[in-house]
Amino acid sequence: MSDFHTYDFSGKRALIRVDFNVPLDKETLEITDDTRIRAALPTIQCILKNGGSVVIMSHLGRPKDGSENRFSLHHIVKHTSDLLGVPVQFSEDCIGPEAEAMSANLKPGEVLMLENVRFHKRETAGTESFAEQLAKHGDVYVNDAFGTAHRAHASTTVIAKFFPNDKMFGLLLEAEIKSVDKVLNSDEKPLTAIVGGAKVSSKITIIERLLDKVDNLIVGGGMAYTFVKAMGGKVGNSLVEDDYIDMANKIITEAKAKGVNLYIPTDAIIADKFDNEANRKEVPIGEIPDGWMGLDTGSETSKACREIIANSKLILWNGPMGVFEMENFQQGTKDVANAIVEATAKGAFSLIGGGDSVAAINKFKLADKVSYVSTGGGAMLEYLEGIELPGIKAIREH
Repeated sequence: MSDFHTYDFSGKRALIRVDFNVPLDKETLEITDDTRIRAALPTIQCILKNGGSVVIMSHLGRPKDGSENRFSLHHIVKHTSDLLGVPVQFSEDCIGPEAEAMSANLKPGEVLMLENVRFHKRETAGTESFAEQLAKHGDVYVNDAFGTAHRAHASTTVIAKFFPNDKMFGLLLEAEIKSVDKVLNSDEKPLTAIVGGAKVSSKITIIERLLDKVDNLIVGGGMAYTFVKAMGGKVGNSLVEDDYIDMANKIITEAKAKGVNLYIPTDAIIADKFDNEANRKEVPIGEIPDGWMGLDTGSETSKACREIIANSKLILWNGPMGVFEMENFQQGTKDVANAIVEATAKGAFSLIGGGDSVAAINKFKLADKVSYVSTGGGAMLEYLEGIELPGIKAIREH
């Protein structure tokens, strides 16, 4: 693998796998959130500044049968051009003679965007011949798509073998890896992980791995009620995974054995239905009456979380404390976000990752006040679980 920072891009075509899988308005097909495009700009701009040309490849959505207009990258060309300040050419296919001619004729400083790689089924199948066709577009391969690094697809993984000496991570992917590694491998203490979200089942592997790393583990969101029930509490109609009650008990025992401070919320904001306008009240979390459900954490929990977070040197946040999408049930999540911002201002390193936490930090307009916001939900979770991501492995392999 080569080093992006020292590589000579002069006169070379850099084929960059980016993650431009951005949300589009269903009616107008206009971009509703350009975070992922902005995140890739430094890599593209650096290559152009150093005398290279750029060929951008990405997927968008999950097209079922070949090309579909609503998943065409054509919709994001103009916005990408505006952000880059460079006209972006567009190829209506990602492979084939016309696309190859366009990339072959690129001059230094020019940018070409290829059509959605997932319009070909061979992309997700990881077909080598398809990866070989894509590889014709570049002299050097740069993977800057952390969001798809956990997929062994043609454009994210298989393609790397066609650039044995000219493959590397882009600035975004490099920053993602460094941020997660800093949280997982640093000697700084205390390390606090806040793991929320709806289900224990989807976070079990992460929780088990984190128990070997963290000093404090705060559990939030719907998954907290499985722990509360495991401890003998009454949770009313709250979300509970009865199949995971034994697992919750095992985690409680393990945390104790490993000296981890496992914090389960002590109070909740409950509602008589799943609705922003529902009747609501604050009660101890183990005393939720039948017909009521916990949709957020209460003030006592917020106070405890604030204290734990304030005394932390490293903070990982994955998953909200409640149904933050509803205004009346967002306070617990907001309190955690603000506590993380305050700790960061005092020198803690904070990593926010996983779709809902990122959505929350963006909703509260606090993304620029934490250390790092990860762009890859599923990829970050798998990396935290200790799974070697195929997109990262393919670059590191010699």
